[in-house]
Amino acid sequence: MSSQTISPTHGVPGLVELARASWPESPADTEPPQLAGFVLSSFSPLVAEVARRCLTAAYGQPPADPARGARTAVIISSCSGDATTAAAVARAVAAGQRLGPLLFFQAVPNAVAGYVAARWELGGPVVSLSPDGGADPVPESLAEGLAAASLLIRDGDADEALVIVAEQATDDGGRDRALAVLVRSSDITE
Repeated sequence: MSSQTISPTHGVPGLVELARASWPESPADTEPPQLAGFVLSSFSPLVAEVARRCLTAAYGQPPADPARGARTAVIISSCSGDATTAAAVARAVAAGQRLGPLLFFQAVPNAVAGYVAARWELGGPVVSLSPDGGADPVPESLAEGLAAASLLIRDGDADEALVIVAEQATDDGGRDRALAVLVRSSDITE
């Protein structure tokens, strides 16, 4: 496995990138695979798919090696969060409709973070962040996620961290985008 130091331009020195995956990676990436228990929205399937791609590159097939997975954190960083589910919940509440239990469950990003952690048997902290967005929210979300990863690793709460950035398209014709990066301290030698 090749490692590269994450650029200091992210403002997070001392981390080494172990694996990376993105969405879309090719024109064939139009819709992420469905994810059981998550409905209406692409957000959770997008997070799960980009995490799968990244972790498969690092660990092979699930579960992760217990020696590594037990101390791997999962961090989701998204400026917009699950905008589709939020809009569906708002419409239902405004119309006085009853909400289904799946919408309640998936309304928080920790639900899909927990799914990823359970699927890969990652035992580190699970964190969700919502940074302020700019014209392009992906770099802002990545910077916040990497800062949280650095803090968890420096404080001894995790040895590795999977940072997942997911931003749904906000306009017609736009595309959902996601990025997953697995990092560890640059002080650790293989």
